[in-house]
Amino acid sequence: MTTTTTLPTEERVVRREALYFAVRNTKLMIGFGIVLFLLLVGIFGPILANVEDPNEYVAAAMLPPSSEHWFGTTTFGQDVFTQFVYGLRTTFVAGALGSGIAAVIAMVIGFVAGYRGGWVDEILNMLTNVVLVIPTLAVLLIINAYLGIRSVGVQALFIGLTSWPWAARSIRAQTFSLRNREFVDLARLSGMTTRKIITREIAPNMSSYLFMTFILLFGGSILIASSLDFIGLGPTEGVSLGLMLQNSTQWSALQLGLWWWFVPPGAGITAVVGALYVANVGLDEVFNPKLRET
Repeated sequence: MTTTTTLPTEERVVRREALYFAVRNTKLMIGFGIVLFLLLVGIFGPILANVEDPNEYVAAAMLPPSSEHWFGTTTFGQDVFTQFVYGLRTTFVAGALGSGIAAVIAMVIGFVAGYRGGWVDEILNMLTNVVLVIPTLAVLLIINAYLGIRSVGVQALFIGLTSWPWAARSIRAQTFSLRNREFVDLARLSGMTTRKIITREIAPNMSSYLFMTFILLFGGSILIASSLDFIGLGPTEGVSLGLMLQNSTQWSALQLGLWWWFVPPGAGITAVVGALYVANVGLDEVFNPKLRET
């Protein structure tokens, strides 16, 4: 009876303490605030733009920012603000899907390898090393040659299948250090299966670390997706921040002085990724008692 009533109380105290330091951490609040603001812009911005097709020709070409066209227009008369808000949504979707796939693969491989050890660990570690040394750009070029139409889903799948190794290694190391703890030994003696031990005992004790790992995967996925779009290997339809940069470069926006075409998408990518990393530093300070600001 004592154990069952004490553990929930201890968990509530830990969560309340983490929340106390979280709302007082400047880095965390600023980082998540910027990400949340840009996410809301990506969700509700298309409603404000009131244009269903971001590539629609709506005005004269090369108009500077004004009250009618907040971010000006492109060399083809497309509204840059409309493309920006639609591009934000696409960029967030690609980052979330890619990081979600990578996180699932990393957790499965990391938990199983770290807990089981032995030949299972060796096989999974070998698989991780193989994926780690694969020339992803060359593989993407080959896939691109056989795919007539590329989509955000295909791009996210590729990102997820190639960006998980470092996260799997980190989770494996954390699991390896936890598998011989007393609470894991007690669970093992009580007859719990490997899946239940991992999901009920080990994973909850790594929840903060897993959350921080996902944030890093999320930021990395956005960078990879934007880079692929910029070099022309992104989706063939729609618009994203990386595609906006690619189009502005292709049609000489810098030479023509159309700064309003390439500055917003570049600033958007920088703001999202930078804010995620700043928030991750803030989370580290919240979860690590030695780094907390009292």
